[in-house]
Amino acid sequence: MDWYLKFILVGFSIALPVGAITVEMTKQGLKNGFFHGWAVGIGGMTIDALLIIALYFGFAQILSLPYVQMPLWIVGAVFLFLLAYDSIKNADKDISLAGDKINRSLLKTYRNGLLVAVSPGNLVFWVTIFGVVLADSYSQSGQASFIISALGILTGILLHDIGLLSIISITRKVMSRAMIKWTSVIAGILLFGFGCYFLYEFYVDVRSVF
Repeated sequence: MDWYLKFILVGFSIALPVGAITVEMTKQGLKNGFFHGWAVGIGGMTIDALLIIALYFGFAQILSLPYVQMPLWIVGAVFLFLLAYDSIKNADKDISLAGDKINRSLLKTYRNGLLVAVSPGNLVFWVTIFGVVLADSYSQSGQASFIISALGILTGILLHDIGLLSIISITRKVMSRAMIKWTSVIAGILLFGFGCYFLYEFYVDVRSVF
C-alpha cells in the first residue's frame, strides 16, 4: 500500500505543471462542463496507459531514437496548431453556461485529448522520467511492483484531473459567456505557443543529427 501511495504522489506531482493537456482540459471544462474537461484528461491518460504498456514490453528504446522522435515533433505541432486554430476561431461557439443543454460530443472532446497527448514531449517525458522510475521498480521487485507503480501514477494523474475540473466547474458558474470566450482565445494562443515549441525542438534535433 505504501508503494502504491508513493506513486500516486508521483503521478499527481507530474500532472501539476501546466501543459497542452491542462490547457485543453481547462478550456473544455469551462465551455462544456466537468465531463467534457474530463474526457480530454481521459484521452491523455489513454496515451499514458499505452506508453506504460510499451515501456513494459521494452519499446522505450525505439521511442527514444532521434529518427522516431523527429517526425513526432512535426505531427505534434500540426495537431496543436489545428486545435489552436479551432479554439480561437470557435471561441464564441459551443459555449454552454451552467444549466444549459450541452450539444458537443464527448467523443470529439476525448479525441482532442488523444491528439494533444500524442506528442513527442509527452512521449519523451514518459520514456526518460517514468521509463527510469518504472524500470527501477521492475528490477527491484519484479512484475507486480511495476504494475502497482504504473497504477499509482495513473491514479495520481486522475486525482489531479478531477480536482482541477472540480475547481473549474465551480468557477464556471460565475463566469459570463464573454469571459469563457476569451478564455478559449487565450487557450488557443497557449496551444499555438506549444506548437511553436515543438517546431523549435524539431529544429534542434535536426541540427544535432545532421
